[in-house]
Amino acid sequence: MQHKKDKQKVPSGIKHFFKSDATHFVLGLIFLMFSVYAVIAIISFFFSGDADQSRIEGLSLFHWGRVGGIENWTGTRGAILSNILLNEGFGVATIFLLLFLSFTGLRLMKAKYVNLLKYFITCSVLTIWTSLAVSFFFGNFFKDTAIYIGGRHGLKLSEIMTLNLGIPGTFLIILLVFIVIMIFASAKTIPFVRKLFSSTPKIKKIKPEAADTQPTEKREPDLVKADSKPDNRKKTEESTIPKKPIDDFEVIIPKADEQEITSSNPSEKDEEIRPVPNVSSDYDDEEANNLLKELGVYDPTADLSKYQLPSVDLLKKYNQNDAQVDMTEQNNNKNRIIQTLENYGIKIKSIKATVGPTVTLYEIVPEDGIRIAKIRNLEDDIAMNLAALGIRIIAPMPGKGTIGIEVPNKDPQIVSMHSIISSRKYQESNYELPIALGRTITNEVFMVDLTKLPHLLVAGATGQGKSVGLNAAITSLLYKKHPAELKFVLIDPKMVEFTIYSAIEKHFLAKLPDAEKPIITDFTKVIYTLNSLTKEMDDRYELLEKAGSRNLKEYNAKFFNRRLNPLKGHKFMPYIVVIIDEFGDLIMTAGKEIEQPIARIAQKARAVGIHMIIATQRPTTNIITGTIKANFPARVAFRVISTVDSRTILDGQGANQLIGRGDMLFFQGSDMIRVQCAFVDTPEVERISKFISTQPSYPTAFMLPEYVGEESNKSMDDLDLSDRDPLFEEAAQLIVAHQQGSTSLIQRKFAIGYNRAGRLMDQLEIAGIVGPTQGSKPRDVYVLDEYQLRLKLDTMKS
Repeated sequence: MQHKKDKQKVPSGIKHFFKSDATHFVLGLIFLMFSVYAVIAIISFFFSGDADQSRIEGLSLFHWGRVGGIENWTGTRGAILSNILLNEGFGVATIFLLLFLSFTGLRLMKAKYVNLLKYFITCSVLTIWTSLAVSFFFGNFFKDTAIYIGGRHGLKLSEIMTLNLGIPGTFLIILLVFIVIMIFASAKTIPFVRKLFSSTPKIKKIKPEAADTQPTEKREPDLVKADSKPDNRKKTEESTIPKKPIDDFEVIIPKADEQEITSSNPSEKDEEIRPVPNVSSDYDDEEANNLLKELGVYDPTADLSKYQLPSVDLLKKYNQNDAQVDMTEQNNNKNRIIQTLENYGIKIKSIKATVGPTVTLYEIVPEDGIRIAKIRNLEDDIAMNLAALGIRIIAPMPGKGTIGIEVPNKDPQIVSMHSIISSRKYQESNYELPIALGRTITNEVFMVDLTKLPHLLVAGATGQGKSVGLNAAITSLLYKKHPAELKFVLIDPKMVEFTIYSAIEKHFLAKLPDAEKPIITDFTKVIYTLNSLTKEMDDRYELLEKAGSRNLKEYNAKFFNRRLNPLKGHKFMPYIVVIIDEFGDLIMTAGKEIEQPIARIAQKARAVGIHMIIATQRPTTNIITGTIKANFPARVAFRVISTVDSRTILDGQGANQLIGRGDMLFFQGSDMIRVQCAFVDTPEVERISKFISTQPSYPTAFMLPEYVGEESNKSMDDLDLSDRDPLFEEAAQLIVAHQQGSTSLIQRKFAIGYNRAGRLMDQLEIAGIVGPTQGSKPRDVYVLDEYQLRLKLDTMKS
């Protein structure tokens, strides 16, 4: 019987041996050392191959007899190995196979995480192509040596292709494969190739209008016109604009990045949770490793494993990719800019235009000795000459030796959310919380990682695109994150903007335990929710301290790898994004009771994965206070009316010079980037919400910790009506007149904080004027009219 048990233990021991970290590490180290040895042998073969060739000819790698006179640095084995790899194999292209072997070793050693399938395919393709290419281009240079530079594979393949396709055909095939490889390697390849084949207008000289000013200068052709026979109206208009002799005017029409319309299931992502060092853990290494082997890596998405990310087909596609640039408009704007500057004695060396979706950037290089401030002061004059709003001068352009002049296009293009979500930059981004806001002037997708900001302030006048910008931020997160990984707290005092997201309550929303609605609209609930978030923040910090982790990412990595014991309170923690649509209304109503928890969250919550986006249409100093600005370094400004409002948001002008309809400035630190916000319409958001709501969900929304206000800690017996609030009688009259027992009504009417309004309501309850609290519903009013109230108040005084 004992003998049988011993036999059963053997397979288990072998299985454990091959699965142990030590075995993997040693095997990976062997792979890495072999790769280094082989590279040294190959390098040495280039110097000693001719001398060693006759000595190793016919010998296999497993020949262990003595061979004298070997000059290869790695001895007989190295000489034979390098001959096999170089001459018998793929030549110098073998380096890619050794590179793959090295990465495999590093992966086994857990020194570096790589996607082995991706690297295998990449290295294999590069090996075959390089072997063919070097044989075709350089084979003849090595024909009298002992080296086949592309190996026998490259030599034979080159000969076969040359025989069947000729030299031109073989060259074109090699070039074609190279371009295909580069397309998959870099998103910039397709725009670059398109540019090679496109006829980008570039005019070196503009003919002068007045012969007396430049009598000896040779006249050059004017800019290419869109129509070879312009009508008389256009001709008259152009004749009034003097042509200035600028040596170089280049019009750049940036193309959108290559699009890949894909939406993969989160469970199919090519990712792996990397083990973390067991610095602080509830288990020792052996226990943790055993748990990991038995249960595997913890997967927070397992409860909703069949959840699918929304498809880009839910978003509207605008066919504007082929929109033509009006060269007449570009020409006229260029000439007017030159004319205006020369009217003030400012000459320029060159001018270049970059045409964006809604704005064109003209970059000028002034003559030597011109003061930048002189050009900056001409903003209004240039705007008047161009008859355009939204002119903005950037003097100087950051990182460039030019001055930028941004001019709105007459026919702006819509930047659709479809084009952003389906772009390669968004699809391949590895941001923790990716927020895709739109496109820059160079037509690049503009994205930020909310975890790096770590909070965002959005401001702009009514109707300038603020709400669309918030929807774009939410949409870009919904298209990337699984419900287990992200929760939203949506606060909407206007009660109209976020109700569309109520359908995804059980997937993505977080709320208080006693809240009836997932979207927070009541001022009282807003204060409770923000204070609940501060409690959630503190609770998370306690868990991080116990786990010895510095941030949420480190903590979750330990939890994934079974280093933390759930029985000790540890749990997976999702990111929480708090979005407040009209922050100004809250500040006006509750003041410090709103500002203080927001400031506290903004100061501390970054490390525990709680991030905020707050928005307001009233960017005044009593709304965006110094405390708020200090804790929200990243800001988005849509168009505002005055320079004062712009300075409040951006610490400088710029927002007052925007043209509206989603035109915005992103500001962080000293960088200010002009972006056209992506447009996502209400029907699109409805389709996304409906798609998510039809999928399996959690039983309830994500529950925030219950918050008990300071006044709630006191019982009714502790309250003394002899110490009534000075506003007690006025508050009673207000409640009776409105027949509504609402704390927020008292707040708004008397412009007091929530705590004081709560005390007043409790005193009214003791006095028998209102009934007890009923959750989110207003209290019942027991006094029906003013006469009955007066009798009750007189009785209380007697």
